[in-house]
Amino acid sequence: MSDLKSTAGYLDMDLLRFTTAGSVDDGKSTLIGRLLYDSKAIFEDQLDAIEKSSKSRGDENVNLALLTDGLRAEREQGITIDVAYRYFATPKRKFIIADTPGHIQYTRNMVTGASTANLAILLVDARKGVIEQTCRHAFIANLLRIQHVVVCVNKMDLAQWSQDSYNKIVDDFKKFASRLDNIVDITFIPVSALLGDNIVDKSVNMPWYQGPALLYHLETVYIGADENHVEARLPVQWVIRPHSDKWHDFRGFAGRIAGGVFKPGDKVQVMPSGFESTIKAIHTMDGEIKEAFAPMSVAITLSDEIDISRGDMLVKPNNPPLARQDVEAMICWFSSDKKLAGRGKYVLRHTTNEVKAIITEVRYKININTLRKIEDDLTFNHNDIGRISLRTSAPLIADSYKNNRICGSFILIDEQTNETVAAGMIL
Repeated sequence: MSDLKSTAGYLDMDLLRFTTAGSVDDGKSTLIGRLLYDSKAIFEDQLDAIEKSSKSRGDENVNLALLTDGLRAEREQGITIDVAYRYFATPKRKFIIADTPGHIQYTRNMVTGASTANLAILLVDARKGVIEQTCRHAFIANLLRIQHVVVCVNKMDLAQWSQDSYNKIVDDFKKFASRLDNIVDITFIPVSALLGDNIVDKSVNMPWYQGPALLYHLETVYIGADENHVEARLPVQWVIRPHSDKWHDFRGFAGRIAGGVFKPGDKVQVMPSGFESTIKAIHTMDGEIKEAFAPMSVAITLSDEIDISRGDMLVKPNNPPLARQDVEAMICWFSSDKKLAGRGKYVLRHTTNEVKAIITEVRYKININTLRKIEDDLTFNHNDIGRISLRTSAPLIADSYKNNRICGSFILIDEQTNETVAAGMIL
């Protein structure tokens, strides 16, 4: 019984998704390894394997970066190439970590890993300060509407624990961040990922720093306001018809709530048809509930028989999303084989809906080192970010990405190869 209670407690715990980013050799993988190691989130056999691997490589210390760098090329070069996901929990919170690469040629990997994150950890080498890569990653975090950023000033041991070096980095980053509009919460923490200072336990080497250690901040940062609980959105993923005697008349509309709150008795509108009805009941795996909100997965039954299918959306009549065929969006181009140019035709996937789309105009690309617009070269290559205009074959029921990350995002797919060529954020 106690095992069941502890399992239930774990399932009910708050979840924080966070991503790490930084320049090459800033110590992202080492920081995550140290976080897992010091919070007792790795098994003894994992630690033994890493110790043996570190010895065989000739490393002086146990190389904790090997916990996340799983590809052979990553271990050989000592760099991160792909996104590595790691899961751990403390008594206060569950965590999903996306360890993303720092190289400019892996920008798309960072966008993928950061797209669902609540918080981003940006690592800065205390000896090098704020560099182009730091600004690039801060810009991407801002573009993806990650509202909480932790700037970890790493390798403080190699900077002789200098408060002046730390203060200069804080001032330089604040100056750059003043040009960004989505990041609302920036926390600065001086750390040594290699030695563990200010990762799980407060550092004795930096008595001048009065703030929290990294793990304490991750456990306590408030992310409840990040979800849009005002505008109700339920993209219909599946229509449930059991065809059994017990559930003979059951017709539930299942999906993951993308915003707002739904309760039995609420008036809802079906988009794009515009028909209205009332919620009869809200069902989950554990039975009926009295209230549902993002990001819960539920099945809703309605009082009226309305034709609803996958790709439709249940909303509240007082604040429906826009139905739009002309879409303005920022995109990150993923494909290394194909280039984006004007008049290109693609399949666009948005929530549970799929339509055909044509690029009507390529407006500009962004130099993510300087944040300047590039208007004289409008061909999108691998990892390029910029603004385009689209026209879709049927109206999209969409919000702006700023208002709702789920209802404001989409992917573009090449019709011939079925390759995902871009990720987009609706303006």
